[in-house]
This record gives sequence, C-alpha cells and structure tokens, in this order.
Amino acid sequence: MFNLIPFNRKNEVVSREDFFNQVFNQFFREDFFAPFTAAGNNFRVDLKETADSYVIKADLPGIKKEDITIRFANDYLTIAAKLDEETETREDSYLRRERRYGEFNRSFYIRNVRDENIDAEFTDGVLTISLPKREITAPGTKTIPIR
Repeated sequence: MFNLIPFNRKNEVVSREDFFNQVFNQFFREDFFAPFTAAGNNFRVDLKETADSYVIKADLPGIKKEDITIRFANDYLTIAAKLDEETETREDSYLRRERRYGEFNRSFYIRNVRDENIDAEFTDGVLTISLPKREITAPGTKTIPIR
C-alpha cells in the first residue's frame, strides 16, 4: 500500500506551493493595495455644533485646494475630493515610481443653515467649513388677531 503514494513527490508539490506563495507575497508586500486602503472611500471628519453655527473639520492630506468641491443643497452638505499623486524614489540604480488616484465624498444632513453665509478655509491639509445657524421658528404657528 505504501508503494501507491509517492511521498517524495508530495513534498515537491508542497515546496512548489511554498515557493509560489513566497514569490506572490513578496510581490504584493510593498504597498500594492495602499491606494485602496489608505484613502479608502472616506476621509476623517469632525462635526461640532456651537451656539450659532456648525463647524466641520475634514482631514484631506495630500489633496490640493483645486481638487476639493463643496456643495450645499436641500439641507445636505457634500464634500468631494480627488487625489492624483505620483512619487518617484531613486536609490543607487534602482528606480521606483508609485501612483495613487481616488475620488471620494462625504455628505451630511444639516438643518437650519443660512446657506448664503457658509464659509470654507483650507490650510495644511485641513478643510474647515463654518455653517451659520438659521433662527428656528415654530413650524406652522401663527397667532390670529380677533376683530
């Protein structure tokens, strides 16, 4: 019965699998999936409410001001950004080039905003948006004078 199973060949197959796994892992080890995991589809945002406004701070490192779009419509604030980055590293005779590209956006439902006074500033990779609050009045309440 032992003559039917060639033990040496099985070990060769295992060592080939190990070899291919090792080559595959080395090939993909170095930041191959970074564009998909680093930026992802989102970016970090802090949303704070003060007495007279809402303040949003969004971390957008590596993104240019021209590649950011802010829209406010139907009580939704949408921040959209594009990342198009290319780096080059030279070490001795080795040349390595990397590129990352991605588009992502976030939307927030914010009621009672005076949209004509929204202000945005972009400094050192941090986008700060100030949304002044509108005075809240009771909906549909009106006092009718009697004659």
